[in-house]
Amino acid sequence: MDFNIFQIDPVAFSIGPLIVRWYALAYLAGFLLGWKYCIKLVSGKEGDRPNAQDIDDFLTWVVIGVIVGGRLGYVLFYNLPFYLSDPLEIVKVWNGGMSFHGGVIGVIFATLGFSKLHNIPLFKLSDIVCAAAPVGLFFGRIANFVNAELYGKVTTMPWGIAFPEDPLPRHPSQLYEAALEGVVLFIILNILTRDKSTKSGTVSGMFLVGYGLFRALIEFVREPDAQIGLIGGFISMGQLLCLPMILGGALLVYLSAQGKLSGTNKDAK
Repeated sequence: MDFNIFQIDPVAFSIGPLIVRWYALAYLAGFLLGWKYCIKLVSGKEGDRPNAQDIDDFLTWVVIGVIVGGRLGYVLFYNLPFYLSDPLEIVKVWNGGMSFHGGVIGVIFATLGFSKLHNIPLFKLSDIVCAAAPVGLFFGRIANFVNAELYGKVTTMPWGIAFPEDPLPRHPSQLYEAALEGVVLFIILNILTRDKSTKSGTVSGMFLVGYGLFRALIEFVREPDAQIGLIGGFISMGQLLCLPMILGGALLVYLSAQGKLSGTNKDAK
């Protein structure tokens, strides 16, 4: 059966000894475009918080939260025995190993700290951040595809792709995630953000529920991590970590609907 062969060079360009990879450019694009989208969401809200300056100041917090949380999450959730045997490997992020769920935890702490320090309503800030998060998710999953990593299980579908380290055609699960976690989730959250009746906290909750459901579904066709496999023979680590996201997000949506998180997006544009 004919299938596609992966032929993308992960190196975007090089200048002498400097090598710039598509992976790094994708992260950069995610942060910058997500930041710009947040600025757009708060524009025209004179006297309201968070404002454009708050978003500018918060960007550094987000970057640190994503990188530190993502790295520590990978260490704790996916390969703890290895890193306990060689702790110095933890700081060697260039060797790979980032966890989205760890990144979420890092950003949650960053949002809590920043909102408290600057006296900004927590869920007004988190709703804006969550509305922009799918932008970064889209570019992150495209980066995974270009890097030929986190691919899917073997498939007979005509769009199966043979990646460099495996001669068998596999689901391009990175592209499935880019479509659902990136494009579809962005559309859903964008509609909620622009709806003036949407209560504070709803977007944050729907982000957690939406991502958790999409990721859990795609995990059925995604190759589980070799060092873990399927927990109990039927659930992946990714699916397990999505459960608290879905439950926590559903709780936020419920509390928001009950008006217990205060405020609405009346000024959403």
